[in-house]
Amino acid sequence: MGRPLCSDMSRVSSRCRTLLYRLHPTKLQTLALLSQQRYQCELYNAALEERIGAWNWERRSVSYFDQCRTLTGLKECRPEVVGSGITLCRGTLKRLDRAYGAFYRRVERGETPGFPRFKPASRFDSLEWQDRSGWKLNIQQRRLYLKGIGEIKVNYHRSLIGDAKAITVKREGAKWWLSVRCVKVPAMPLEPTSCEIGIDLGVVNQIATSDGEMRKGKHFGANAQKNLARAQRHLATKQRGSNRRRRQVDEVVRLHRNIKNQRSDAAHKLSRQLVNDYDFIAIEDLKINNMVRAPKGKPDPEQPGAFLPNGASRKAELNRSIHDAGWGQAQSRGERNELGKLLLGHPITEGFSRPAVQASLNCH
Repeated sequence: MGRPLCSDMSRVSSRCRTLLYRLHPTKLQTLALLSQQRYQCELYNAALEERIGAWNWERRSVSYFDQCRTLTGLKECRPEVVGSGITLCRGTLKRLDRAYGAFYRRVERGETPGFPRFKPASRFDSLEWQDRSGWKLNIQQRRLYLKGIGEIKVNYHRSLIGDAKAITVKREGAKWWLSVRCVKVPAMPLEPTSCEIGIDLGVVNQIATSDGEMRKGKHFGANAQKNLARAQRHLATKQRGSNRRRRQVDEVVRLHRNIKNQRSDAAHKLSRQLVNDYDFIAIEDLKINNMVRAPKGKPDPEQPGAFLPNGASRKAELNRSIHDAGWGQAQSRGERNELGKLLLGHPITEGFSRPAVQASLNCH
């Protein structure tokens, strides 16, 4: 059996959860949200420039708290940036601080560092409130109040659980979404089933279980490849900076988003079924990043500067099929569900029992 991650599950009583809701802002509210995204993008880039300049010129590190202290003077020179409250600005600075933290973590692990980059306004699509000030949820009237923007209609398709602590408002194309981070959510352990299973991931078949079941993959990317290729051909004919190109970009983004949502939905349904039916789940340990890496070139010894065939085109087809199968989601983010999630990515000889998984989730 798997190694327990928390020895005493009786001490675990609550955990954190994030709930997603659809927002329906009016036209004026949409313009206000877009304006705040531009202002926060400007603040993000200015804070990044401050950190880079302080290190290059003074060899001085600027922390998140140092930059938060400068927000008090921002009210006088740029009042529109803090129009929705200081909490929103602190959330933007915290976002940059997380980017720096991830950069240093990758450096320590010897991975590709990926230094934080300046963001254009078109790619800055979320607003974060890190505490309870500046916003308020009205569940009875199905409204979200945001300071400086007003009350926005919310589709409360599920009730809140626990205490709402922070929110994130995100734009995806023409749609807006609300993520509510809740704390003190009571744990709801599942009844034991005394069943175990091993899972192998594949391309043609999504999974192959130790019980002999073969579940065929959906191949959402391959099914949408024809429509996606047509949309990309139309995009190549549009003039840069034109309204037609902007609309066509939105169409391509919409197709990619549909594929992503279909893969995520399939991964969630699979994890939900596995968590319900089995106490112990073991999955194949796959190094996906290594498997989808492009093959190295083979220099031609007879012709300097030339290369021999290395099967890159065939490898590209295999890489596309691996991505389409959604292995990464199945091993990392696809296993979130109503009551818990699977901890995957371990060798087939190891695994984690469901009580230990839930205890691990509640302890972190």
